[in-house]
Amino acid sequence: MNENLRLLKPLFRGFPIIILVMVLAVLSAKKYLNYVTPMYESTAKLKLADTEEGVPSANLFKDLDVFASANKIATEIEVLKSSKLIGKTLDELPFDKEIYRKGDMLTVELFRNSPITVEGTFQSEKALDKRYGLNVISDNEYQFFYPDSKNGIPGRFGKPMRIKGGTLLIGLNEPYIQSKKDAKIIDTYEFEFLSTQKILAKIDKNLDIVPVDKDVPVIRINMKSNVPEKASLFVNKLAEMYIKDYIESKFRAANTTVDFLKEEINSSNKRLSASENNIQNFRDKKNIVNIRQETETDLRKISQLKIEQTNIKMNLDAIKELNRYIASGKKNYLDLAANFEAFTDLLSTEMVKNMKKLQADKKDLLITYTPEEEKVKIIDAKLKDLIDYQIESIKNTEKSLQTKYNGLSNDINEFEKVFIGLPEKEKELTILNREFNLYETNYNFLNSKRIDAEIARSAKIAFHKIITPAEISQTPVSPIRSIIIVVAAILGMFGSILLIYLVHFAKAKVNDEFTIEKNSTIPIALTTPFIKLKENIKDNFLKEAIQMELKGMIQNQSILVISSYDKAEDHLFHSKNLANAFINQGRKVLVIDATGQLGDKFDSTNYLNFSNSKYLSYTQSVFQNEIQDKMKNFDLCIVHNQSIKEDKLALLFMSLATQNLIVLDSRKTAEKTIIKMELLKDEFQLPNVWFVLNKAGYNPSVFVEIKNFWNKYINKRNS
Repeated sequence: MNENLRLLKPLFRGFPIIILVMVLAVLSAKKYLNYVTPMYESTAKLKLADTEEGVPSANLFKDLDVFASANKIATEIEVLKSSKLIGKTLDELPFDKEIYRKGDMLTVELFRNSPITVEGTFQSEKALDKRYGLNVISDNEYQFFYPDSKNGIPGRFGKPMRIKGGTLLIGLNEPYIQSKKDAKIIDTYEFEFLSTQKILAKIDKNLDIVPVDKDVPVIRINMKSNVPEKASLFVNKLAEMYIKDYIESKFRAANTTVDFLKEEINSSNKRLSASENNIQNFRDKKNIVNIRQETETDLRKISQLKIEQTNIKMNLDAIKELNRYIASGKKNYLDLAANFEAFTDLLSTEMVKNMKKLQADKKDLLITYTPEEEKVKIIDAKLKDLIDYQIESIKNTEKSLQTKYNGLSNDINEFEKVFIGLPEKEKELTILNREFNLYETNYNFLNSKRIDAEIARSAKIAFHKIITPAEISQTPVSPIRSIIIVVAAILGMFGSILLIYLVHFAKAKVNDEFTIEKNSTIPIALTTPFIKLKENIKDNFLKEAIQMELKGMIQNQSILVISSYDKAEDHLFHSKNLANAFINQGRKVLVIDATGQLGDKFDSTNYLNFSNSKYLSYTQSVFQNEIQDKMKNFDLCIVHNQSIKEDKLALLFMSLATQNLIVLDSRKTAEKTIIKMELLKDEFQLPNVWFVLNKAGYNPSVFVEIKNFWNKYINKRNS
């Protein structure tokens, strides 16, 4: 804690300087603000078209790249920053020349409020980007100055003036002069015609285009200018030109697209007509009405014929089996049990019934008659006729079924010939139909897009819009007066603090007890405060005399040598007042003065003056004997020594001392003196060396020191 307070002492001491520097810094900042050119900022907000909302959501041109580009905020910002768009904007604004009113400390640009007008035509770009001077002498005459030229060229308002690289026409701004009755015409002006590159550079430096939010299609256009009207004009015009350029680009794209679509539609129409003709010719050549229906009909017929063929084949096989069976047992026909399932006509059934009846009748007759009987033979003849007829009928039925079967097989073969080459015809027809469908789809799509493009070409609107137009700023954005004043005050404060500590550490004075203890092993005997009132001196030194006695520094017949390093005046105060304090205690004190500064302060009975140059030849023993001889009638000897820096008799008296007091002034003595005394003590084996810190804890104001310095300077001059 004490260490922190010790470090803060220079700060407390230099507090008036800090206040003074801060006040000067604030006054300087205010003076600076009076002459600095302020910058104004205007902001316009531009909302980009959102393809997900409003009319654009119709996606008229969704399938065409020229129309289906989503609004990317970063891309649109780069478009706004493009030199092409900025160039178009500048073409609409009177930013190609600047006129200034020149003052002693400040030059102000006049924009639309200039009492003079300047027009120029230039044959060389070397005449651009130069600040020309103009000194208006009267309402009719002026003097023209080239840059860095002190020689003026006389001219008259309204008359052309040829200059290097061009011609100027300078006149009076009559509308402005009439509107401003107190307009000042006679003055000093400057003007400059700017090249495109310089204008673009100035715009690029002061233009800032940023999105409001990365997910919100709103762009903020910021522009700074020393003329607030120029900033608002530019950002509004830039937003307008962006929308106008968007509409023009959209119209050009739509117009180009319409022309392109018309050509493509005509070409597609020709290809579509050719495809239709190819299909018609192929159908005529292959006799195709509807290949699918025809194929289904033929397949159905073939299926029916094959069903009939299968039925006939079954009957035919049954008849053949029956015929083989009967042929194998023809002689015993009546013993056969033929299966007539495949031969089921009514006549055959009736014949079988008759044969069975005749067979039964024969069996009845054979009971009575012999086989040779005429009645039996007649029945046998009848049976034979019926059997022969039956067998022949079966054979004829087989032939009939075989004929039908063969006929059906031939019909099936003929119908199946229709399918020969059918896959190839279907393939070719599919290819032709696919080509037709492709051309038809393309034709319909192009017609749809042509309608959309014509709508876009007719609708000369944009879905971008300015939601917040820029206004003329009334308050400058830079310099910000409050911030600059505060920063100036802070810089003044820190600068003065830094200066105070630099001076403090550069001076490197003793300052306090901590500095002594840090740099030396020599103990501190006394710390004498700064005594403002003379009446307090006696009490203070009596107290210090007691402290010395209590520390065992004062013995009978002791020799107390009081010294300082730089000047004898630094320890004069202690020598005189300590001697008086011991005298006031009732002691007999012998005062030895090696400087002659105490001559009128003490009685001659207890005062010895060793300041004469003759004493320089005395040896240590001579001084020692003389002092001891004088000390016989005294209790204490105090030696007011010379400064150690002079080193004449100072070290000699210190070697004779019982106690050595080295006075260090906290405000005057350098810190390095402590180390020097340490070295001297060790080198010359000086006995019982003590430090006395004068003005301990004294931390005077800088103004007090300045006052003291000034008083010393005045006194020195008067003397």
